[in-house]
Amino acid sequence: MTLTELKYILALSEEKHFGKAAKRCFVSQPTLSVAITKLEKSLGVAIFERQKNSLRITEIGARLIVQAKRVLEEAETFKDIAEGSTHQLDTPLRLGGIYTVAPYLFPSLIPELKKVAPNMPLIIQEDFTRNLRVKLQHGELDAIFIALPFSEPAVVTRQLYEEPFVVLMPKSHPLAKKSAVDANDLVGSNTLLLGEGHCFRDNILETCPQCYNPNELQQTVAGTSLETLRHMVASGMGITILPATATSVRYYTRSLCVKPFKSKRPKRTVALAWRNSFPRTKAIDAVITALKSASLSTVCPI
Repeated sequence: MTLTELKYILALSEEKHFGKAAKRCFVSQPTLSVAITKLEKSLGVAIFERQKNSLRITEIGARLIVQAKRVLEEAETFKDIAEGSTHQLDTPLRLGGIYTVAPYLFPSLIPELKKVAPNMPLIIQEDFTRNLRVKLQHGELDAIFIALPFSEPAVVTRQLYEEPFVVLMPKSHPLAKKSAVDANDLVGSNTLLLGEGHCFRDNILETCPQCYNPNELQQTVAGTSLETLRHMVASGMGITILPATATSVRYYTRSLCVKPFKSKRPKRTVALAWRNSFPRTKAIDAVITALKSASLSTVCPI
Protein backbone atom coordinates (compact mmCIF):
# COMPACT_ATOMS: atom_id res chain seq x y z
CA MET A 1 0.00 0.00 0.00
CA THR A 2 1.37 3.42 -1.02
CA LEU A 3 0.32 7.04 -0.62
CA THR A 4 -0.20 7.16 -4.37
CA GLU A 5 -2.74 4.33 -4.17
CA LEU A 6 -4.53 6.16 -1.36
CA LYS A 7 -4.68 9.28 -3.54
CA TYR A 8 -6.20 7.19 -6.32
CA ILE A 9 -9.02 5.77 -4.18
CA LEU A 10 -9.70 9.20 -2.70
CA ALA A 11 -9.95 10.76 -6.16
CA LEU A 12 -12.23 7.97 -7.40
CA SER A 13 -14.47 8.24 -4.32
CA GLU A 14 -15.03 11.94 -5.06
CA GLU A 15 -15.24 11.84 -8.86
CA LYS A 16 -17.27 8.58 -9.08
CA HIS A 17 -15.73 8.13 -12.53
CA PHE A 18 -12.48 6.37 -13.47
CA GLY A 19 -11.66 8.73 -16.34
CA LYS A 20 -12.19 11.90 -14.28
CA ALA A 21 -10.27 10.46 -11.32
CA ALA A 22 -7.35 9.51 -13.58
CA LYS A 23 -7.28 12.97 -15.13
CA ARG A 24 -7.27 14.55 -11.67
CA CYS A 25 -4.30 12.34 -10.68
CA PHE A 26 -2.46 12.99 -13.96
CA VAL A 27 -2.31 9.30 -14.91
CA SER A 28 -3.99 7.12 -17.51
CA GLN A 29 -7.28 5.43 -16.69
CA PRO A 30 -5.79 1.90 -16.91
CA THR A 31 -2.97 2.89 -14.54
CA LEU A 32 -5.43 4.12 -11.93
CA SER A 33 -7.79 1.18 -12.37
CA VAL A 34 -5.03 -1.43 -12.07
CA ALA A 35 -3.56 0.26 -8.99
CA ILE A 36 -6.91 0.34 -7.19
CA THR A 37 -7.66 -3.28 -8.07
CA LYS A 38 -4.19 -4.26 -6.81
CA LEU A 39 -4.84 -2.41 -3.52
CA GLU A 40 -8.21 -4.10 -3.06
CA LYS A 41 -6.64 -7.53 -3.63
CA SER A 42 -3.84 -6.83 -1.15
CA LEU A 43 -6.37 -5.73 1.48
CA GLY A 44 -8.76 -8.56 0.71
CA VAL A 45 -11.79 -6.24 0.49
CA ALA A 46 -13.72 -4.40 -2.20
CA ILE A 47 -13.57 -0.64 -1.78
CA PHE A 48 -15.80 0.02 -4.79
CA GLU A 49 -18.72 -1.87 -6.25
CA ARG A 50 -18.42 -1.57 -10.01
CA GLN A 51 -21.44 -1.74 -12.26
CA LYS A 52 -21.77 -1.13 -15.98
CA ASN A 53 -22.74 2.53 -15.78
CA SER A 54 -22.19 3.38 -12.13
CA LEU A 55 -19.79 3.13 -9.23
CA ARG A 56 -20.70 2.71 -5.59
CA ILE A 57 -18.54 2.84 -2.48
CA THR A 58 -18.93 -0.25 -0.28
CA GLU A 59 -19.53 0.01 3.44
CA ILE A 60 -15.97 -1.03 4.32
CA GLY A 61 -14.73 1.16 1.47
CA ALA A 62 -16.31 4.24 3.05
CA ARG A 63 -14.44 3.55 6.30
CA LEU A 64 -11.17 3.01 4.47
CA ILE A 65 -11.59 6.25 2.50
CA VAL A 66 -12.07 8.24 5.71
CA GLN A 67 -8.84 6.72 7.03
CA ALA A 68 -7.06 7.38 3.72
CA LYS A 69 -7.90 11.08 4.04
CA ARG A 70 -6.35 11.15 7.49
CA VAL A 71 -3.21 9.37 6.33
CA LEU A 72 -2.75 11.76 3.38
CA GLU A 73 -3.30 14.80 5.60
CA GLU A 74 -0.73 13.55 8.08
CA ALA A 75 1.71 12.79 5.27
CA GLU A 76 1.30 16.32 3.94
CA THR A 77 1.86 17.74 7.42
CA PHE A 78 4.96 15.56 7.77
CA LYS A 79 6.37 17.04 4.56
CA ASP A 80 5.37 20.58 5.51
CA ILE A 81 7.11 20.31 8.86
CA ALA A 82 10.32 19.20 7.18
CA GLU A 83 10.16 21.93 4.52
CA GLY A 84 8.74 24.66 6.69
CA SER A 85 11.10 24.42 9.62
CA THR A 86 13.78 26.41 7.80
CA HIS A 87 12.02 27.67 4.67
CA GLN A 88 8.68 29.04 5.81
CA LEU A 89 8.98 32.12 3.59
CA ASP A 90 11.15 30.61 0.86
CA THR A 91 8.82 28.04 -0.70
CA PRO A 92 5.56 28.47 -2.65
CA LEU A 93 2.35 29.06 -0.71
CA ARG A 94 -0.81 27.57 -2.16
CA LEU A 95 -3.62 30.07 -1.75
CA GLY A 96 -7.23 29.67 -2.82
CA GLY A 97 -9.99 32.22 -3.08
CA ILE A 98 -13.66 32.28 -3.98
CA TYR A 99 -14.52 33.72 -7.37
CA THR A 100 -15.94 36.97 -5.97
CA VAL A 101 -12.89 37.71 -3.77
CA ALA A 102 -9.75 36.48 -5.54
CA PRO A 103 -9.77 38.69 -8.68
CA TYR A 104 -10.16 41.87 -6.63
CA LEU A 105 -8.02 40.99 -3.61
CA PHE A 106 -4.88 39.52 -5.17
CA PRO A 107 -3.91 42.56 -7.32
CA SER A 108 -3.56 44.57 -4.10
CA LEU A 109 -2.25 41.75 -1.91
CA ILE A 110 0.53 40.35 -4.08
CA PRO A 111 2.68 43.54 -4.37
CA GLU A 112 2.56 43.96 -0.59
CA LEU A 113 3.32 40.29 0.01
CA LYS A 114 6.38 40.59 -2.23
CA LYS A 115 7.69 43.22 0.19
CA VAL A 116 7.07 41.06 3.26
CA ALA A 117 8.14 37.70 1.76
CA PRO A 118 9.99 38.34 -1.53
CA ASN A 119 11.05 34.70 -1.92
CA MET A 120 7.61 33.16 -1.39
CA PRO A 121 5.74 32.80 -4.69
CA LEU A 122 2.02 32.06 -4.71
CA ILE A 123 0.18 29.21 -6.37
CA ILE A 124 -3.36 30.56 -6.73
CA GLN A 125 -6.65 28.79 -7.36
CA GLU A 126 -10.12 30.29 -7.72
CA ASP A 127 -13.11 28.08 -6.99
CA PHE A 128 -16.42 27.71 -5.18
CA THR A 129 -16.35 27.57 -1.38
CA ARG A 130 -17.43 23.93 -1.37
CA ASN A 131 -14.45 22.93 -3.53
CA LEU A 132 -11.93 25.10 -1.69
CA ARG A 133 -13.08 23.50 1.56
CA VAL A 134 -12.23 20.03 0.25
CA LYS A 135 -8.87 21.11 -1.20
CA LEU A 136 -7.91 22.73 2.09
CA GLN A 137 -8.74 19.63 4.09
CA HIS A 138 -6.87 17.38 1.66
CA GLY A 139 -3.76 19.54 1.78
CA GLU A 140 -4.05 20.63 -1.87
CA LEU A 141 -4.23 24.24 -0.63
CA ASP A 142 -2.52 25.81 2.37
CA ALA A 143 -5.01 28.62 3.03
CA ILE A 144 -8.16 29.99 1.43
CA PHE A 145 -9.96 33.33 1.28
CA ILE A 146 -13.67 32.81 1.88
CA ALA A 147 -16.75 34.73 3.02
CA LEU A 148 -18.29 33.95 6.39
CA PRO A 149 -20.03 31.95 7.69
CA PHE A 150 -17.48 29.17 7.27
CA SER A 151 -16.91 26.30 9.67
CA GLU A 152 -14.71 23.25 9.23
CA PRO A 153 -13.21 20.84 11.78
CA ALA A 154 -9.52 21.42 12.55
CA VAL A 155 -9.49 24.67 10.54
CA VAL A 156 -8.59 28.11 11.91
CA THR A 157 -10.53 31.11 10.58
CA ARG A 158 -9.29 34.71 10.83
CA GLN A 159 -11.68 37.55 10.00
CA LEU A 160 -9.97 40.08 7.73
CA TYR A 161 -12.38 42.80 6.64
CA GLU A 162 -16.00 43.74 6.15
CA GLU A 163 -17.07 44.70 2.67
CA PRO A 164 -20.27 46.61 1.84
CA PHE A 165 -22.40 45.80 -1.19
CA VAL A 166 -23.09 48.41 -3.87
CA VAL A 167 -25.47 48.68 -6.80
CA LEU A 168 -24.16 48.84 -10.37
CA MET A 169 -26.51 50.42 -12.90
CA PRO A 170 -26.58 52.34 -16.19
CA LYS A 171 -26.27 56.09 -15.79
CA SER A 172 -29.59 56.32 -17.60
CA HIS A 173 -31.39 54.30 -14.88
CA PRO A 174 -33.92 56.28 -12.76
CA LEU A 175 -32.06 55.34 -9.55
CA ALA A 176 -28.83 56.85 -10.92
CA LYS A 177 -30.11 60.28 -9.88
CA LYS A 178 -29.96 59.29 -6.21
CA SER A 179 -26.84 59.63 -4.07
CA ALA A 180 -27.68 56.37 -2.27
CA VAL A 181 -30.17 53.58 -2.87
CA ASP A 182 -32.60 52.04 -0.43
CA ALA A 183 -32.99 48.28 -0.73
CA ASN A 184 -36.72 48.74 -1.27
CA ASP A 185 -35.93 50.87 -4.33
CA LEU A 186 -34.79 47.71 -6.09
CA VAL A 187 -38.16 45.99 -5.79
CA GLY A 188 -39.43 45.54 -9.32
CA SER A 189 -36.05 46.16 -10.90
CA ASN A 190 -34.44 43.46 -13.01
CA THR A 191 -31.64 42.66 -10.59
CA LEU A 192 -29.11 40.25 -12.05
CA LEU A 193 -27.39 37.81 -9.69
CA LEU A 194 -24.76 35.12 -9.91
CA GLY A 195 -25.94 31.58 -10.55
CA GLU A 196 -26.51 28.84 -8.01
CA GLY A 197 -23.39 27.76 -6.12
CA HIS A 198 -21.89 31.21 -5.62
CA CYS A 199 -21.84 32.18 -1.95
CA PHE A 200 -22.09 35.87 -2.90
CA ARG A 201 -25.55 35.15 -4.30
CA ASP A 202 -26.47 33.59 -0.95
CA ASN A 203 -25.01 36.63 0.88
CA ILE A 204 -27.30 38.94 -1.08
CA LEU A 205 -30.42 36.83 -0.63
CA GLU A 206 -29.73 36.60 3.12
CA THR A 207 -28.77 40.21 3.88
CA CYS A 208 -30.93 41.96 1.28
CA PRO A 209 -33.87 39.71 0.31
CA GLN A 210 -35.94 42.58 -1.05
CA CYS A 211 -33.21 43.29 -3.62
CA TYR A 212 -34.22 40.30 -5.66
CA ASN A 213 -37.63 39.15 -6.81
CA PRO A 214 -37.10 36.10 -9.00
CA ASN A 215 -38.87 35.86 -12.31
CA GLU A 216 -38.27 33.92 -15.50
CA LEU A 217 -36.04 36.57 -17.08
CA GLN A 218 -33.75 36.91 -14.06
CA GLN A 219 -33.29 33.16 -13.78
CA THR A 220 -32.39 32.99 -17.46
CA VAL A 221 -29.66 35.62 -17.30
CA ALA A 222 -28.01 34.60 -14.02
CA GLY A 223 -24.31 35.33 -14.45
CA THR A 224 -21.33 33.01 -14.12
CA SER A 225 -19.05 35.75 -12.75
CA LEU A 226 -19.22 39.32 -11.50
CA GLU A 227 -17.59 40.49 -14.70
CA THR A 228 -20.26 38.72 -16.74
CA LEU A 229 -22.89 40.59 -14.72
CA ARG A 230 -21.05 43.85 -15.35
CA HIS A 231 -21.10 43.21 -19.09
CA MET A 232 -24.84 42.41 -19.02
CA VAL A 233 -25.63 45.59 -17.09
CA ALA A 234 -23.64 47.55 -19.68
CA SER A 235 -25.66 45.89 -22.43
CA GLY A 236 -28.93 47.02 -20.84
CA MET A 237 -30.13 43.75 -19.25
CA GLY A 238 -30.74 45.31 -15.83
CA ILE A 239 -28.82 46.24 -12.68
CA THR A 240 -26.70 44.17 -10.32
CA ILE A 241 -25.20 44.14 -6.84
CA LEU A 242 -21.43 43.93 -6.36
CA PRO A 243 -19.04 43.67 -3.42
CA ALA A 244 -17.28 47.02 -3.01
CA THR A 245 -13.87 45.66 -4.04
CA ALA A 246 -15.26 44.77 -7.47
CA THR A 247 -15.69 48.49 -8.18
CA SER A 248 -11.89 48.73 -8.52
CA VAL A 249 -12.33 47.44 -12.07
CA ARG A 250 -12.46 50.55 -14.24
CA TYR A 251 -14.29 50.11 -17.51
CA TYR A 252 -17.74 51.13 -18.76
CA THR A 253 -17.14 54.27 -16.68
CA ARG A 254 -18.94 56.42 -19.24
CA SER A 255 -22.09 54.31 -19.25
CA LEU A 256 -22.30 52.80 -15.75
CA CYS A 257 -22.30 54.14 -12.19
CA VAL A 258 -22.09 52.69 -8.70
CA LYS A 259 -24.45 53.67 -5.88
CA PRO A 260 -24.08 52.74 -2.20
CA PHE A 261 -26.98 51.55 -0.08
CA LYS A 262 -28.51 53.82 2.53
CA SER A 263 -29.00 52.71 6.14
CA LYS A 264 -28.47 49.06 7.14
CA ARG A 265 -26.12 48.52 4.24
CA PRO A 266 -25.80 44.85 3.29
CA LYS A 267 -22.26 43.56 3.62
CA ARG A 268 -20.13 40.45 3.99
CA THR A 269 -17.12 39.45 6.09
CA VAL A 270 -14.09 38.06 4.26
CA ALA A 271 -11.79 35.70 6.17
CA LEU A 272 -8.67 33.60 5.75
CA ALA A 273 -8.87 29.92 6.72
CA TRP A 274 -6.10 27.35 7.17
CA ARG A 275 -5.61 23.97 8.85
CA ASN A 276 -4.65 24.26 12.51
CA SER A 277 -1.89 21.70 11.83
CA PHE A 278 -0.32 23.78 9.04
CA PRO A 279 3.28 24.33 10.25
CA ARG A 280 4.18 27.45 8.21
CA THR A 281 2.74 29.98 10.63
CA LYS A 282 5.16 32.66 9.42
CA ALA A 283 3.71 32.34 5.91
CA ILE A 284 0.18 32.87 7.21
CA ASP A 285 1.36 35.86 9.25
CA ALA A 286 3.02 37.30 6.15
CA VAL A 287 -0.24 37.11 4.19
CA ILE A 288 -2.18 38.84 6.96
CA THR A 289 0.49 41.52 7.36
CA ALA A 290 0.56 42.17 3.62
CA LEU A 291 -3.21 42.45 3.51
CA LYS A 292 -3.16 45.15 6.18
CA SER A 293 -0.94 47.24 3.88
CA ALA A 294 -2.91 46.48 0.71
CA SER A 295 -4.86 49.30 -0.89
CA LEU A 296 -8.42 48.17 -0.21
CA SER A 297 -10.01 51.53 0.47
CA THR A 298 -13.56 50.21 -0.01
CA VAL A 299 -13.41 47.79 2.93
CA CYS A 300 -13.34 48.07 6.70
CA PRO A 301 -10.52 46.03 8.33
CA ILE A 302 -11.37 43.93 11.38
